[in-house]
Amino acid sequence: MSQYQYLNLENPEIRDFALNDPKAFIASFDTYVILDEIQRVPHLLSYIQVLVDDNNKPGQFVLTGSHQLELRQAISQSLAGRTGLLTLLPLSIHELSTANIHHDTYANYIFNGFLPRIYDQNQRPTTAYSNYYQTYIERDVRQLINLKEASLFEKFIKLLAGRVGQLIDYSSLGNDTGISANTVKHWLSILEASFVIVKLAPYYENFGRRLVKSPKYYFVDTGLLSFLLGIQNAQQVTRDPLMGTLFENLVVMDCLKAQLNQGKMPSLYFYRDSNGLEVDILWQDGRILKPIEVKASATYNASLLKSLKKFKTVVDYEAGYLIYNGEQRNMSDKIHLRYFTTLHDLFNPTL
Repeated sequence: MSQYQYLNLENPEIRDFALNDPKAFIASFDTYVILDEIQRVPHLLSYIQVLVDDNNKPGQFVLTGSHQLELRQAISQSLAGRTGLLTLLPLSIHELSTANIHHDTYANYIFNGFLPRIYDQNQRPTTAYSNYYQTYIERDVRQLINLKEASLFEKFIKLLAGRVGQLIDYSSLGNDTGISANTVKHWLSILEASFVIVKLAPYYENFGRRLVKSPKYYFVDTGLLSFLLGIQNAQQVTRDPLMGTLFENLVVMDCLKAQLNQGKMPSLYFYRDSNGLEVDILWQDGRILKPIEVKASATYNASLLKSLKKFKTVVDYEAGYLIYNGEQRNMSDKIHLRYFTTLHDLFNPTL
């Protein structure tokens, strides 16, 4: 994107120029432009709309912002039908690899997380996520839910971290926090809209079995999740009671990033029925269902495939996957073992 001029509207001088003389500001660049933190000057979008309608230059403006609720609201009001929306989550394992950044263990990926600033500025993860929590989650998100008592929200989000990857029980979480189930749902919706957490829905099609209806929640960044759980270093990840769930969170998010980075709508679910059969991820690839089981184990044994083989009695799938910490291999029963850092290749088979 070398042909693009970059302007950050967090810069007070640039923002004042855009606020006080938007016509002159728009006229000041005669090339393709990236306007960062566009939600800081929302009325600028009306001028951009006129320019976009007059000039047939697709991609002339790249508009980005860190406050998703404000950004989406501003764009939907002024640029409806004129934009292509891309959701850019923190870096993926593949993106780190492309930049020649590799971690030795999955625990290091989980603990360090995926915020670009950690790698660009060589920040300590604990410090970076503490700052992120205090400046964005504790301040901005708390303002969105209009909550004055910070300790109550801190208790809520830490309890949520302890239940990551579990079927959500709104009443139980509310009772433990001291809030109502409806308030839990509202706070979760705000965290989800702010891309702090993501919701993984249960697969909806009935295969002649009773399916669970409660969703699961995962944290968008495992570094933040580690911080909320009080993990101080990568070694503690492997000793944490939630080790398996931490690894599952890592894999779920990398699968999601692989889809979003292609500009695709996410098509990931999980499966659980009333008989206790569960598959961690159910990928709907077109009209084809592909089950994905996630295990932190580095050593293969047949028990790791138990759920995948049992699920085959429900859906005669063409391919199932075990994502784990061990060697890759293809089994004879349409099940493929894949190392967790290769998820990008799984979702991009032609590359």
